[in-house]
Amino acid sequence: MKSRILTVPNELTLLRLAFLPFFIIAIKYDRYAVALGILVIAGITDGLDGWIARGLNQKTSLGAYLDPIADKLLLSSSYIVLALKGAIGWWLAILVLGRDVLLLTACVVILLTLGYRPFPPSFWGKATTFFEIVLIVVVLVTEVTQRQSFSMLELVCGYIVAALVVISGLHYSVVVAQKLNASQ
Repeated sequence: MKSRILTVPNELTLLRLAFLPFFIIAIKYDRYAVALGILVIAGITDGLDGWIARGLNQKTSLGAYLDPIADKLLLSSSYIVLALKGAIGWWLAILVLGRDVLLLTACVVILLTLGYRPFPPSFWGKATTFFEIVLIVVVLVTEVTQRQSFSMLELVCGYIVAALVVISGLHYSVVVAQKLNASQ
């Protein structure tokens, strides 16, 4: 990985982080269309930064850390703010945040006991993130359109997210335990 800091992918990631307060403010003040627009732009910049980093060989150590942090901050903030607004249940927000705390704790434990080790996302982790994003989009679209016809889709997505959060959390726990046992 290169040691450059201000590459285009890193600038796009920093831009995504800069969107975060505006996203939260938009939801706080019931500007769901604005929040949805910010979320779409954040998704585009997320895709672009990865594509540019790989395509133009601009991968950096900073980007390897900053990109997932930006993603997690946006997702976690979304669940907290939407729960505060009553758009999703607190039980689901707590599950999502609990899994994130579990992952962060697992990464810290591995880092402290084994030193740096790559911790690539699993299929379950990617599926969880995908459905977490889908649920946020569905909730925002429901708020923008004021159509309750999406309520069943919200309910189904919510239960899928809950199931995947539990499955991926258990999966990561097993993976961490295996890594720790293998190091002894």
